[in-house]
Amino acid sequence: MSLISQRGVGDNTLSYQNAFKSVLREDPDVIFVGEIRDLASLETALHAASTGHLVFSTLHTLDAKETINRLINMFPAHDQNRIRMTLSSVLAGIVSQRLVRRKDGGRVVAVEVLKNTTHIATLIAEGRDKEILDAIEEGKQVYGSQSFDQALLELVKVGLITEETALENATIVSDMKLKLQGIEISKV
Repeated sequence: MSLISQRGVGDNTLSYQNAFKSVLREDPDVIFVGEIRDLASLETALHAASTGHLVFSTLHTLDAKETINRLINMFPAHDQNRIRMTLSSVLAGIVSQRLVRRKDGGRVVAVEVLKNTTHIATLIAEGRDKEILDAIEEGKQVYGSQSFDQALLELVKVGLITEETALENATIVSDMKLKLQGIEISKV
């Protein structure tokens, strides 16, 4: 029970920005953007999100932390604090994925999930990006978030990938080595 309206840049509109402006006039509940490619599109997507629209998009980045940094760094330095505040309040989550080699020769997806909790929002707003990975890992049990390393470790445990593949794709190789040995890492 929904109505889907699609616009293609070049076919139906001259730019992402024009398409965004037009779609907001239709008062949608959900907006899908193929990829955030420029500052104007990002500004419009953030505006749409801040007015209650659910906006989905893609971005070619390695992980959630890099996604946040890429979005913020698209803006000039004098606007970045404002964007940090906006992003921290409108972001629902980030899902990053990597295809890794399976034991049987195919590929399997490893997924990092960031859910924007109060703690994550504070880290984004305050520019404490180095703490985001730890917050993702700490939120696994309560919020359902997970880092790439946690996803890789689970894929090893269920027998889909080798320890070597996990190490090749790990975010922090030294931590992955310890985790594979069953050593719990305490972040203080």
